[in-house]
Amino acid sequence: MIPRVPRLSSLWVRGTSASSAGATPAVGDGGGPSPSESPTGRTSVQTSRVWRGGVGSARAGSLLAGAVRITAWIGRSHAPWSASGSWVRETAREAIMKKPRAAVGSRCRKRASSQEGREKCARSSTQAKPSAPNGLARRQEEVELQASVSPYHLFRDTAEVTVFRESLLSWYDREKRDLPWRRQAEGEVDPDRRAYAVWVSEVMLQQTQVATVINYYTRWMQKWPTLQDLASASLEEVNQLWAGLGYYSRGRRLLQGARKVVEELGGHMPRTAETLQQLLPGVGRYTAGAIASIAFGQATGVVDGNVVRVLCRVRAIGADPSSTLVSQQLWSLAQQLVDPTRPGDFNQAAMDLGATVCTPQRPLCSQCPLQSLCRARQRVEREQLSASQSLPGSADVEECAPTTGQCQLCTPPTEPWDQSLGVANFPRKASRKSLREECSATCVLEQPRALGGARILLVQRPNSGLLAGLWEFPSVTMEPSEQCQRKALLQELQNWAGPLPATRLQHLGQVVHIFSHIKLIYQVYGLALEGQTPVTDTPPGARWLTREEFHTAAVSTAMKKGSRRATPSSRKKPSPGQQVLDSLFRPHIRTDTPSLKIAAQ
Repeated sequence: MIPRVPRLSSLWVRGTSASSAGATPAVGDGGGPSPSESPTGRTSVQTSRVWRGGVGSARAGSLLAGAVRITAWIGRSHAPWSASGSWVRETAREAIMKKPRAAVGSRCRKRASSQEGREKCARSSTQAKPSAPNGLARRQEEVELQASVSPYHLFRDTAEVTVFRESLLSWYDREKRDLPWRRQAEGEVDPDRRAYAVWVSEVMLQQTQVATVINYYTRWMQKWPTLQDLASASLEEVNQLWAGLGYYSRGRRLLQGARKVVEELGGHMPRTAETLQQLLPGVGRYTAGAIASIAFGQATGVVDGNVVRVLCRVRAIGADPSSTLVSQQLWSLAQQLVDPTRPGDFNQAAMDLGATVCTPQRPLCSQCPLQSLCRARQRVEREQLSASQSLPGSADVEECAPTTGQCQLCTPPTEPWDQSLGVANFPRKASRKSLREECSATCVLEQPRALGGARILLVQRPNSGLLAGLWEFPSVTMEPSEQCQRKALLQELQNWAGPLPATRLQHLGQVVHIFSHIKLIYQVYGLALEGQTPVTDTPPGARWLTREEFHTAAVSTAMKKGSRRATPSSRKKPSPGQQVLDSLFRPHIRTDTPSLKIAAQ
């Protein structure tokens, strides 16, 4: 006879909800499940988080423990009725969610004196906490994802995980790169200063090569060695130091984040990946995980471009890594693999391996500490063997054989194996999005005879949008005809510098600059104010700068395009417009001949 479990559990849940708070039994008592994870699929910590808003959190533990025991009893005695265990979990969840939440203000007042309290109050004031049903939905998605993935792409064997960790960390101890932010973090005993040092480096390294970042990082830390120093800086100072590094919103968000830590969090950095991501502007999942693991030792995995490449090759993941499903799986693998005793070193080791050994092209597989675990390498060897024996290439059908349909982590059948690429067949290259093309007319307005040397006019961009707050030559959006374009540009110049001689406005050529999502074409004009009274007064948002000042101003790379060195594959003569900008970056030699006149000849 089947026990009427739903009725029993329903009565028990209602009884527990109505009972007075008592001692919370340990979830693992009586030979039951361990405290870390119960058969209900929810840890005691997770349950207490859900219950936190109500009164009597001990009841939550009692409720969870009872659900565990009922579920375990069902599993032992009535295995075919495992669905009843799910029903118990849902009933328990509903009872928990019915508990009223205390007012946010009262909780904040009680916790305001502690670091944890400041973080929790800041979270509650800036972002509503996700409801339990959303959390259950995410867990359900993870379960469905795991069910749809072949074990071939996973680490099912604990021994494999151990070998992965030990091999990678041993290699890192021998081969790790000597970088200024690593020295700074390793030698810093103050956790907030250590986290700040890591934060600055991780933000600078986004979409930027290590070699480029080193000098910027060194100058930044010399100028603003602490969060408090940065918080007192101006946006103009930050933009000036950041100029040339690209993606300028990163510097602005660093400044905003430092001010928030100092003004709202008592000068203390959030201590976990979760709170770092929630509280600091511009800090996403990767940056939060990097700071938490390196600075605070939290065992949380990270996934950046280098880690994506390593994981996709080690587990032969050929599907698009930018897709939601594959991205979730990569994060899951990173979390499974991260070493709990050395999480910061492990994450940096994985990134170093991808940057120096498991590179996009021509990877150094013979030097890889993970080659014995690498399914991409195994695939290459099988393909080479098949080719030498004149046999048709075979996919990994025997290892990766989902019960139904195409494996969602395998390379699509439409993309055959390329023998010449080897392990570089993984990961799949994402299709590039076409750049949006925009055109702009800009003018280098110069006063050759100004007191103290020639000066050029720069104006400040708006505080939001592309290149926010940076300085540039006066510019306007391109007009359909050159005549309209010249008229619009002259009007813009006069708004900043007063009446100007229209006849001297010369078209010098064009300069092209590629942003991450925009191809911007500048039509460059020049106008030299000769024989006129020097302009000294300018409205707010405009400056007359010498060439030396121009070098150190917060000017975007697009305006400094002429400083770029020509590559051997690009030897053609630069356009006249390019030459004008080139002249502004050559060492200044005093001459009585205006530079714009030289460039125009």
